[in-house]
Amino acid sequence: MKIRVTTTEWDRYEGDVLAIPVFEDEAGEFAASLDAKIGGLIEELKGTQEWTGRQGESTILYRPAGLKVGRLLLVGAGKRASFNVNVVRSIANLAFRRIKGSSFKRAAFLCRDEVDPGRAVQAVTEGLILASYDGDDYKTEDKSRTLVEEIHLLGKCLDESAVDRHIERGEILAYATNSARRIINEPGNRMNPRLLAEKAQELSEKYGIGVEVWGEPELKKNGMNAVMAVAQGSDEPARFIILRHQGGAGNEPPIVFVGKGVTFDSGGLSLKPAQSMEEMKSDKAGACAVLGALQAIAQLRVKKNVVGLIPAVENLPSGRAQRPGDVIHSMSGKTIEVINTDAEGRLILADALHYASSLNPQFVVDIATLTGACVVALGHVRAGLFCNDEDLFQRIMRASEQTGEKLWRLPLDDEYRKEIRSEIADMKNVGSRSGGAITAAKFLQEFVGSMRWCHIDMAGVDLFKDGQEGKGATGFGVRTLAQLALDEDFSTD
Repeated sequence: MKIRVTTTEWDRYEGDVLAIPVFEDEAGEFAASLDAKIGGLIEELKGTQEWTGRQGESTILYRPAGLKVGRLLLVGAGKRASFNVNVVRSIANLAFRRIKGSSFKRAAFLCRDEVDPGRAVQAVTEGLILASYDGDDYKTEDKSRTLVEEIHLLGKCLDESAVDRHIERGEILAYATNSARRIINEPGNRMNPRLLAEKAQELSEKYGIGVEVWGEPELKKNGMNAVMAVAQGSDEPARFIILRHQGGAGNEPPIVFVGKGVTFDSGGLSLKPAQSMEEMKSDKAGACAVLGALQAIAQLRVKKNVVGLIPAVENLPSGRAQRPGDVIHSMSGKTIEVINTDAEGRLILADALHYASSLNPQFVVDIATLTGACVVALGHVRAGLFCNDEDLFQRIMRASEQTGEKLWRLPLDDEYRKEIRSEIADMKNVGSRSGGAITAAKFLQEFVGSMRWCHIDMAGVDLFKDGQEGKGATGFGVRTLAQLALDEDFSTD
């Protein structure tokens, strides 16, 4: 699929389909011109309430008499005052999902002038490419009909020479996200810790990322006992994956991303209910977000040192599995009483965070599908954000606002620490049902030390739910982590 800018006026474009965003409160010269071209149909549709222009709505007009396209796709852009780059991305995604099942070869999307041209082009590019992945990799039917060969971006303010880099950036970020989605969607019989490490090595070879993989001997030697404790119930040995992008000076402290890599989570001996357990193949979504982010960072040639850390395990019940009541000596030396073996993600992250502290990082961000409590708190719209540094918090929120991957800050008050006090060890791995996402974050904070640190609990936003922009894995976090590494304004320069 080729995406490029063309200077053709929207009403002169010749192709199979033209997608035009239209506001609920559309008015002015453009509105009059568009409605005149199609014989007043917009006002007619609004009058009958068949189509109102609300965001998420779309309708196809066949062979519009005043235009040179076979189909006109009207896409609701919502209120003009609320229109921004994230709305642009969303409606571009909707437009492509609406047409991609047809045999169209040439399509166009009109970029409205209300958003900065460069940012709009990038957002449209991301939306189109994110919509191109269906998550049906194991279907054997011929899917060639779903491909659109060329997509043209139209708009009065678009200058091909000025926006090319925004198209390229959008392509890099979106394809990296789709790469992460593809790995997240892999079922447990096709993606275990060893195979996840092999995926990391493939990325290393393709994109010039440094990689180091620890197996059981290295894990034992370095005292990663929490990682090994979670993995001991499975026949698949744990792996610890270290990815390095060397874009800065050799002695420059790195940015460190840590991703939870549970390739399948049964809950261990604290077995999960059977209902929806098949979704636990996505418990590696944090790890895949780190993989995708490092891929994008390498392609974008970010001039900083970035390290990705992925503790990878499979959490299964067996005669060798860790038991509730066991005590683990973590890599940091702190002891953990295991109350619930289904709270395994925080155990493997504990060792990874301690290792991160040895790298003298600028800051550390961990991302994980960590708690059902976060889903109860925030649903399927925002991920939970915990942070011990105000400047880092502001940087992450800037990145989130650029990417549309929504975050919501939750507290780290010291009073929550009492929930994880243990009578026999330094701490226990779960507290009461109250504030479960917060007590999980407090557990992780025990292994952070003095590092500037942020924890993202992405449970609830790792998979698309009914009515959202796709199916299967969302790839949440890839673009925000990459943008955090870039930490720059997406301007038109």
